[in-house]
Amino acid sequence: MASPRPATNLSAIAATLGVSVATVSNALSGKGRVSAELVDKIRKTASDLGYIPSLAGRALRTGRSGVLGLVLPDIANPLFPQIAQAIEKAAVAAGYGVLIADSRGEISMQTDAINRLIERGVDGMVIVPRRGTRIAGVDCPVAVIDSPSTPGNTVAADHWDGGQQLGRYLASLGHRKIVLIGKNRDSNVQNDRLGGIRDGFGRAGDIETLWIDRIEAKDGAGCRLGLAAKVQDGFTAFAAVSDLHALRALTELQREGVEVPEQASVTGFDDLIFSAVVTPPLTTMRMNMVRIADLAIDALLRVIDGEEGDTVSVAADISKVPMELMVRGSTGKTSHNVTEAKKTTAGELTP
Repeated sequence: MASPRPATNLSAIAATLGVSVATVSNALSGKGRVSAELVDKIRKTASDLGYIPSLAGRALRTGRSGVLGLVLPDIANPLFPQIAQAIEKAAVAAGYGVLIADSRGEISMQTDAINRLIERGVDGMVIVPRRGTRIAGVDCPVAVIDSPSTPGNTVAADHWDGGQQLGRYLASLGHRKIVLIGKNRDSNVQNDRLGGIRDGFGRAGDIETLWIDRIEAKDGAGCRLGLAAKVQDGFTAFAAVSDLHALRALTELQREGVEVPEQASVTGFDDLIFSAVVTPPLTTMRMNMVRIADLAIDALLRVIDGEEGDTVSVAADISKVPMELMVRGSTGKTSHNVTEAKKTTAGELTP
């Protein structure tokens, strides 16, 4: 087995090109007066020799670690690894590493996670807050990704507009009685999504809101939500605040013998990895996480680099990123509309 190649240092690069170590250092750090042609040669030689910059050395020279922190509310939720991947990609493209901390949905653990990252010397951090919490008093630049309605938010998906799109879509299918399914009443994101659905659906319909936390407090975690009874009462659509809860609704309806979408339509939010492969595939609202991550990292680095003055507050150029409606097989016209259409067609064919 071949032994690994020893790490290349600045001296080796300088000796290869016949220049000083200081010239190599300036070229790689973007400082000093080094011609563009020589910078290119030095960087190519560094790459060819397998040079890996020392983060510790850079920290001593610049006072920065080259590392950003990312605090997530629940890494077990399939949405947040997607967010982490987008943030890490944007950070790496800007020359930064990322340390990830999970608050596990607890306020105290969120505070501990923030403090741990500060102790490790991160230059700034991106925080997706635990529901109902507000980020303040952090001793480094912070970009917040929550909801545009959250005080101090940096950038987020336009959850209200996403809800409006969904509400208008369900109304266009002829649904007049829908059940909104939320998980936590203190979540800004969930309240914005549900508020948008109500607004988009309009006043002509009958809307009922079901909160899972309230039902589970009474009947236990994972209990039935009573959705089949809602279908018996004439409700034809179930709009959940996330694909996780939409999948729960879809599964319960199917187990109770309710056909989706023939008897009831189901929608979600976030376009999680399973949403396109369940049966039927789930109609949902997709967030543009790549765009959100790029805006958050760009805004954060502007503050870190001092372009925004002496401040820790981070504001992105765009605070609301549009969501995209993904129409799939879990939604359709109401059975009432289908029946009426058949009657009309039959009448047209009658001599």
